[in-house]
Parts: sequence; structure tokens; C-alpha cells
Amino acid sequence: MTTIGILGAGQAGATLARVATAAGYDVVIANSRGPETLRRLVNDLGRRARAAYAAEAAAAADFAVTAFPYAPGDRLPVQELAGKVVIDNNNYMVWRDGNFPDVDSGLKTVHELRQEQLPASKVVKAFNHVQFHERFHLRVPSDALPAIMRLARPAGAPDRKALVVSSDYPEAVELVTRFYDDLGFDAVDNSPLSESWRSSPGTPMWRHHVDGQSREELIRNLQRAQRSVTSTPAAAQAKGPMPA
Repeated sequence: MTTIGILGAGQAGATLARVATAAGYDVVIANSRGPETLRRLVNDLGRRARAAYAAEAAAAADFAVTAFPYAPGDRLPVQELAGKVVIDNNNYMVWRDGNFPDVDSGLKTVHELRQEQLPASKVVKAFNHVQFHERFHLRVPSDALPAIMRLARPAGAPDRKALVVSSDYPEAVELVTRFYDDLGFDAVDNSPLSESWRSSPGTPMWRHHVDGQSREELIRNLQRAQRSVTSTPAAAQAKGPMPA
């Protein structure tokens, strides 16, 4: 059975662990405070889940998830994640994270920066535009479920939703595509990581992140995205001198 190492036990990590175990995956989950603080969560998740330290979760994983925002000083289990697919569900939020000049200038995406933190891993952007909490405005009882549960549909359902996957590694895209399918979603490949800005907050596809969109709608909205960048000295240097 496939084991997922989930690094981060906040709302996203805990909810993803819940849907993954329900789909038949084994989960080893870690946070920054130690496995003893996850005892209640693991008991709720059942026999397919256990808590561990981050390095232990990474070592036990067939593939892993970084369920926390990117920060330049992150200390990650690089060696334990070497050679493995690592799903990054982070979004760049300036109000929360501060400014990253390389991202603001368009030189890199935040997921390329995560790939630099894990140079021996195969980073893949996924699960960044499906909510791990209830719908803010409840209309029907099912709106109280996290969207990753509420929007899930069996394969072939006419109202099945799609989620984006972006990576520099085709095998990582294939793995996430299978994982999406097991959880009830179609996949749209928006690779490589340098193109992952198309599924960032504020883009056309993002306007549908609450209630989802079909595969065809998602493809169309990704194509409509226009990149907004902030000019910096680094960006100007990368683009070369201005024409005379």
C-alpha cells in the first residue's frame, strides 16, 4: 500500500490526510511540535495513519506533501525526500509571506523556489486551488464539508471537477493525476513549474476555486491568465539592456 508523508498538520495537511486514508492510502503525518501533539488527530484518522517527526515521515513516504507556506529559511528533510515526488500545495500570499523579489519580478514561481530547497526531489504543484475548509456561505448541508470532499465525484460523472498539476517531472504529474482520480477529480497538466503562475490567486481559474470547474473550463481559464510582474533590478538584468 502507498504511504504518503504529510509534512504539516494544519487544516490542509489534516484534511488531506483524512481524504487520503479514506481512499485507502497510508499516511505518516508530522508537524513542527512533535508526534505526541498529533495523538488526537491520528486517533480520529484510524489505523491507516500514524504521527512521526518530519524526517521520519519523509523517510517512510512513497511520496510526500509539504502542507505549509514556502519560506526561504525552511529546514526540510532533504536527504529523506531525495528521489521522491513532493507535492507542494502552497500559494504565494504576500499579506502572509512577505515579498519574494524573484516571484514578484516573474523570474521564478514560488514552486520553483521550493524545488530549489529540495534539489534531489521531484516537486509538483497540486491541491492549491481546492479548499480544505467548509464553504464560507453555506447553502445546503453539504457545504459544511471541506471542498476537497464536497466537490469529489466518481470517474465519468458529468459534473466532475478538475484540478491543476504542474511539475518539471512527467512522472510526478502522472502520480498526482492518479492521486486526484482516487480522490474524485480530473487533472489538467499545466507544466512545467515555470508555468505554475497560471493557477495562482487572482488568475481567471482562481475565481472558481470555491465551487470548482470542469476540465474544459479549467483549461480555458489557464489559457486566459496574464502574468503581472513587478519590475526589479534583478528582472531588468535578466531581460538584458533596453534597446537604444
